[in-house]
Amino acid sequence: MIRRVIHIDEDKCNGCGACVTACHEGAIGLVDGKARLMRDDYCDGLGDCLPQCPTGAITFIEREAAAYDEAAVLANKAAKEKAAKEPHFSGCPGSMMRQFNRQAGNTTQNEAAEQAGGTYAAPVVPESQLAQWPCQIKLVPVNAPYFDGAKLLIAADCTAYAYANMHQEFMKGKITIIGCPKLDDVDYSEKLTQIISNNNIQSVTIVRMEVPCCGGLEYAAKTALQNSGKFIPWQVVTISIDGKILD
Repeated sequence: MIRRVIHIDEDKCNGCGACVTACHEGAIGLVDGKARLMRDDYCDGLGDCLPQCPTGAITFIEREAAAYDEAAVLANKAAKEKAAKEPHFSGCPGSMMRQFNRQAGNTTQNEAAEQAGGTYAAPVVPESQLAQWPCQIKLVPVNAPYFDGAKLLIAADCTAYAYANMHQEFMKGKITIIGCPKLDDVDYSEKLTQIISNNNIQSVTIVRMEVPCCGGLEYAAKTALQNSGKFIPWQVVTISIDGKILD
C-alpha cells in the first residue's frame, strides 16, 4: 500500500540517536553510526522523531510500505521490557553470574567414620559456603535469580579474614554480597535498595568490622531496608580486629 512514512537522509544524519529515543514505536535504530528505519510496519507516520532531529535528516515521504502493525509494535515493546528486567551479562568474564549448589548438611570424613563406628583422624577441609558469583556489591545484578527467597548476608570485605569461621556461621545458607565503603568510595544504599525492593528477601544479616569506616556499610544497609518499605528481619554483627564477635 502507498502511505506516509519517514525518510532518513544518511548524509545529514550525525548519529546522535535522538530520533531513536523519540520513536515510541521502536521503528528507528542506529546502524553503523547512522539512524535507519528498521521496519515499515512499526512506523505510524505521525513523525514524533522529526522535531528531535538536530540536522533535519528526517522527512516524510509517500511510498509503498507495509501497513502500520500496532500489535507487532506492542509485542516488540513487551519483549524489550522483559529483556530489560532479566539479568544479562556483558563485560569482564570474571564478573559473569554463576550460582553454586551448596548441599546442606554435607557429611565430613570424620562424621562418616563416626557413623560407621570407627574413628578418623585426618583433618577436615572446610567447604566454601559462597553460593553465587560475583559477590561484590558493585558487580551483582540487582535482579539475579539467586536473590529470590534469599537470606541476604551483607558483609564487609575484611570480615572473612578477621573471623575464622565466617563461612559456617554466617555464609552458610545465605547469599553473600561484600563491599568496603572506604576503598570503593561509593554509597551502596541505592543498589541495596533495588536488591531488597525487587526481590523476595527473607532476612538481612550485616557483618561489619569494628573500625569506624565500616559504619558506612551498616548505614547503607539500614537505609536500603528503610527505603524498600518492607518489614524484613535484620541484624548487625560486629567483628573485632582480632577476630571476635563484639555484638
